[in-house]
Amino acid sequence: MTELSTHLIHHPYAPPAGFVAPQVGVYKASTVIFPNVAAMRSTEWKDKSGYTYGLHGTPTSFVLEERLCTLEGGRECLLVPSGLAAIANVALALLKTGDEVLIPDNAYGPNKTLAEGELKNWGISHRYYDAMNPADLAAKISPITKLVWLEAAGSVTLEFPDLAQLARICRQRGVTSALDNTWGAGLAFAPFDLDGAGLGVDVSIHALTKYPSGGGDVLMGSIITREPALGLRLKLCHMRLGLGVGANDVEAVLRALPSLVLRYAAHDRATRALVQWASQRPEFAQVLHPALADSPGHAHWKQLCGSETGSAAGLFSVIFHERFDGSHVDAFCDALRLFKLGYSWGGPMSLVVPYELASMRQVWPDHLAAGTLVRFSVGLESAADLQSDLQQALAAMV
Repeated sequence: MTELSTHLIHHPYAPPAGFVAPQVGVYKASTVIFPNVAAMRSTEWKDKSGYTYGLHGTPTSFVLEERLCTLEGGRECLLVPSGLAAIANVALALLKTGDEVLIPDNAYGPNKTLAEGELKNWGISHRYYDAMNPADLAAKISPITKLVWLEAAGSVTLEFPDLAQLARICRQRGVTSALDNTWGAGLAFAPFDLDGAGLGVDVSIHALTKYPSGGGDVLMGSIITREPALGLRLKLCHMRLGLGVGANDVEAVLRALPSLVLRYAAHDRATRALVQWASQRPEFAQVLHPALADSPGHAHWKQLCGSETGSAAGLFSVIFHERFDGSHVDAFCDALRLFKLGYSWGGPMSLVVPYELASMRQVWPDHLAAGTLVRFSVGLESAADLQSDLQQALAAMV
C-alpha cells in the first residue's frame, strides 16, 4: 500500500486484548468483517454465537439483551426502537389473516390503535376484554384467538388485574399471552413466575424508554421470552422487519441499569407520599394507585408484588370531582410549575397529562368515579416540593 488514504482504512494495528472497565465497550457496525468465506457462510447470529450484520447484534447489544433477560427472568431477548415497536413485532410475528387478538380495554392506547388500524386492514380481528374480570377473558377466547395482551397496572387508570389468573386462562386455552411489563420494570413482580410455581406469561415486552433508560432521552423497547421456539419466531420477524437500535442508545441504557433498583424505589417512595396527601384532598373524587387499599385491584397487587410494601412504580392518577369541568382541570395542569406537561414517564422530571377517558374506553368502568382524569408521573424531585406544586396549582384552579 503506497497511498495514505488506503493505508488509513486498512491499517494493520489492533489494540491488545484484555481491556476491562466498568462500562461495556460501544461497538458500532452495519458491516461486520469475516476472516474468510467459510466463516462468512457458517457464522450464526440467531444463538448469539457470532456476528453477521449490525442489525443482528453486536457485543454491546448482546450484553444489554442478556442483562435484560436477568432482570425479567427470561432467556431470549430482542431490542427494538420503542415499546410500541415491541408490541408491533409481537403482533406481526404471531398473527396472520383470520386470527384474533384480545386486548384489555384499559391497555396502552397505541396497542389498541394498532389493532384498529394496521391489524384490522390485514384481516386480523380484535376484541377488548375487562382485565378486572377473568371470566370475561375466558368467555371471549375463541378458536381464532391466537394472542392475548395483558397489562399491569392498566394504562392511565392503574387498575391491577389478577395477572396470574389471566395467564392461567391463556395457558389452559393454549393461547399465547403477552404482557406489557413497562410499569413493573422487572422489579415489581416476575412476569415468568406469577404464582411461585412457574406460571407465567409467554412474552414480556418492556418500554426501555421508561425506567431502564431513566433519563427521558432514549427510545427503545425489548421483547423477552423463555421459550426458544417462540423466541425464534419473534427473532425471524424482527430480522425481516429490519428493526435495529443505535449503539449509543444501547450504551445509555447499559449505563443506567445499575441504578435502576435505586431509582425505581425513589420514584415509588415519593409517589406514595403524594398519593397519601392527594387522598385527603376534597378536589379529588378518586385517587388511583395500586398500593391504596381502595384502588381497583389492590388485593391483586398486594398478593403479586409482596404485601403492602411491595413495589408500585411512580405513577398515580386522580379523578376530579364533577363540579370541576375540563377548563378547571386544564387550568390546574397549566398552573403546575414542577410537573411539566409531557407524555412518557420514568425519567428524572415529573410529568402530568389530562386525559379524555371516555374516548379511551368502550364503556365507563363501574369502579371509576365520574369526572376528569389526570395522570402524574413522579420524577426524582423532592416529594415535599412536588406536593407544594400540586397545592399551589389547586389553589390557582378556582
